[in-house]
Parts: sequence; structure tokens; C-alpha cells
Amino acid sequence: MTNASNSKLTAAILVASLGYFVDIYDLLLFSIVRIPSLKSLGLTGTQLTDTGILLLNIQMIGMLIGGVLWGMLGDKKGRLSVLFGSIFLYSIANIANGFVHSVEGYAIWRFIAGLGLAGELGAGITLVAELMPKEKRGYATTIVASVGVSGAVVAYFVAQLFDWRTSFFIGGGLGLALLLLRIGVAESGMFDSSKTAENRGNFLALIRNKTQFIKYLQCIMIGIPLWFVVGVLITLSPEFGKVLRVKGEVSAGAAVAWCYGGIVIGDIAGGLLSQWLKSRLKVVYLFLGLSTLGIATYLMSYDLSLNHFYWLCGCLGLTVGYWVIFMTIATEQFGTNIRATVTTTVPNFVRGAVVPLTLLFQLLKNYTSGNIIYSAIIVAMISLGLAFYALSRMKETFHKDLNYLEEL
Repeated sequence: MTNASNSKLTAAILVASLGYFVDIYDLLLFSIVRIPSLKSLGLTGTQLTDTGILLLNIQMIGMLIGGVLWGMLGDKKGRLSVLFGSIFLYSIANIANGFVHSVEGYAIWRFIAGLGLAGELGAGITLVAELMPKEKRGYATTIVASVGVSGAVVAYFVAQLFDWRTSFFIGGGLGLALLLLRIGVAESGMFDSSKTAENRGNFLALIRNKTQFIKYLQCIMIGIPLWFVVGVLITLSPEFGKVLRVKGEVSAGAAVAWCYGGIVIGDIAGGLLSQWLKSRLKVVYLFLGLSTLGIATYLMSYDLSLNHFYWLCGCLGLTVGYWVIFMTIATEQFGTNIRATVTTTVPNFVRGAVVPLTLLFQLLKNYTSGNIIYSAIIVAMISLGLAFYALSRMKETFHKDLNYLEEL
């Protein structure tokens, strides 16, 4: 690679990594400040759980809609326009979120933030993957994901130092500051050469093509266990802590920080392991096996001390630390004319899976006499079963050249 190419690649990795860092900060900040922010709005008791789940679902619905819109724009208008447009939208939304004084206002700005948060990761990963030589793609995506998920840990510490409103202001300010780094980032050459291709960013064409749609669903299903862990087990860790008789009051923010600390380690290990094994699928099989063990341990560990429970959250995060591999697989499965659409929508449909997962979780509570452990076990079995099945049907993509168009 020439010095100019290296500079473009470095700039792209830097902006994509920091963009994802702020993305995750803002995405997980709600889980961290859910209880104190809702208490300050006058909510108490079961309202903290029920309204918290409602707001989380509204945010995720925004991400589902935004994922489709940003993904299509990424293939039609370019990766860079989506990268910076999404950062701007979620930054403004999070600043506004700091001014809310009602649940209705909270819901509106979580929805708009969700729309913005939906675009950054897919555009960043697509851009970096297309600029990077295929033999080293895994290293670049590992850097992006590892730097990004550490944003959750920073969000926790910021929330400890400042109140929830200031924490939202800081997240929005970081995003706006990041826009100053856009100088020096170049568009993907693969995108530039695909501008005359048919069905560019055509999400409906992707759905209508049975073969491609099945492959698309498989990409989504392998990521569902990760967001079951984050969206249910970790977000609702205070509730699980009470049932598991943890000796101390569990902080959702601390649980998120510990979990994402584990995910960072998992992402780094998984990315490097995929380069060493020259296989994406073998690494995901390994992590899904570890996830099964981690989830079972979490749901069956009673009477732990508070510190031991947080360590368990960290270990659980480690077992689902395959987000970078999951994203790389989605990027490598499809051609340039539909790649941004896939890479942007897949993680958002996985995140959006929190909506049916939490609804199923709540529904099952009614059939298990309110026992959230039994409900979580059933939802976990469904999530892991879908992931293992989808992975068994997928093809290896480690050596795949990405410079081609998809027939839709």
C-alpha cells in the first residue's frame, strides 16, 4: 500500500473506531442511568422496570427503522455520508435527552437517538473492510470494535461522576467533537466503482431474493445471544440480583461496565484468533459454546457477593465477545452494491431483537409464576438454538475478495 493509501486507511479506522466508541457510550448510557433518571422523573417501584423496558424498546425500534434507512443510503450515497450523518443525529438527540422532564419526552428523544445510532457502525465497518487488504481485514475490524465497545465502560464512569443529564450532554458533545475529524477520510474505492450497478442499496430486492434473504437472516440469528445477554440479563441485572440473592444492591451501570469490559477482551481475542485460525466460523462456534456455559452459570449462581456477581457479569461479557467477528461475517457475505445495507441493518435487527426477547421474557413470567430465572432460561435456549442453527448453514468468508457485485 502507498503512503496515501495508508493515511486514508488510518483515518478511516480512527474515525470509525471513535464513532463507534461514542455510539456505544450513548447506546448503553440509558441502561446505566435507567433507574436514577426515571426516579428523578417521579417513577417508583415496578414502574422503573416496566417503563425502562418500554423506553429501551422504543430506542430499539428507532434503530430498526434507522438501520434500513441508513443502510440504503450507505449503498446509494456513500459510506462517509452515513458515517457522519448518523453521528450528527444521535449527538443532537442525546443533548436534547438531557433536557427532558417527562417520560413522553424521554421516549421521543430515545427514538430519535435510536435512528441516529443505527447508522455509524455499519458504515464504519463497511468502509474499513473495503479499504483493508483481505488478509488483514480482521485486524482492522477488531480495532474498530474493541475501541468502540469500551465506550460502555467510559459511560459508566462518567455516570458515576456526573448526574444523568450531564452524562447525556457529554455523550452528545463527544459526538459533535468527533465530526471535526472528518477531514482526511476518503470514500471506499469499491463504492465509487459500483455507482452504476443495479439494485444499489435495494433492501426490498434483498428480501425478495430467497437465497440472499436466507443468508441475511442467518447473519442476524448468530448475533441474537449477545443482545439477549446485554438487553435482558445485564440491563435487568438489579432484578436478577434480587432473585439470585446477591449480597448487596446490584447497580445496572456497574454490571454494564463489567460486561462490556469482558466484551472488549473477547472482541480482541476473537479477532486475533480468527486471523490465526484463518476462519470466522470456528471462532463463533467457540464463543457460542462459551456463551451457553456463561448464561447457565449466571442464572444458577445464588448467594454471591456483590463483587463476585460483577466478576460473573464480566465473564459473561467475555463469552459473548464475538461482536467484531459477527460484524465482519455480515460484511463479507454480500457484494458491494448491497454491503452497506446489510452491514448496517444486521446489527440493528440484532439489537432490535431485544424487543421480541423482552416481550417474550415478560410474557413467560406470567406462565412461570413471575419466576424470571425460568423465563430467562427459555429465552436463552431459543436465542442460542437459532444462533447455532444459522451458523451451521453459513459459508466461511475469511479469504473472500469483497470487490464484486451481488446479483439480486
